Amino acid sequence: MNTVLPPIPAKRYFTIGEVAELCGVKPHVLRYWEQEFTQLRPMKRRGNRRYYQHHEVLMVRRIRDLLYDQGFTISGARNRLQELAHAGRAGAEQLEAADAAALEELLEAGSVGDALESPARNADVAAATSHGTNNDNNNGAATPEADTPRQLAPLSLPAIRKELQEIRALLSWV
Repeated sequence: MNTVLPPIPAKRYFTIGEVAELCGVKPHVLRYWEQEFTQLRPMKRRGNRRYYQHHEVLMVRRIRDLLYDQGFTISGARNRLQELAHAGRAGAEQLEAADAAALEELLEAGSVGDALESPARNADVAAATSHGTNNDNNNGAATPEADTPRQLAPLSLPAIRKELQEIRALLSWV
């Protein structure tokens, strides 16, 4: 039953009919899955109308894959989703601890900005600046200023912590 599902559009909310089409299941199946999978909780508005968010559409697709493609039972799929959620949290905690340790090492070494600067970044910056400097006087040759990579400003610990928290918030939809 491996059918190709359509891409999920960039919308904030989806109706039950839209989710049914995007996931290849009927609306009554989605309503049943809401009872069986506690992780699946669409927002309800006027007249008990359901609105699913992007992460819930992904969860419905994951449930569909477990049940229809991998042959799990409802309880087996429920257990598998819980295992994945626990593994995701544990992995995120380990990653957070490793990131914190690496950040502390960088701060002790001196400048975080120097550690963030890489040869690939230097090449990208040089290429981006040289493309914008071509004019009739230099016949397509890059100017000396364009060949000099820009240095990144050193970042403070609170700024880095804020950036990491924003990234974590984006990634932790499970």
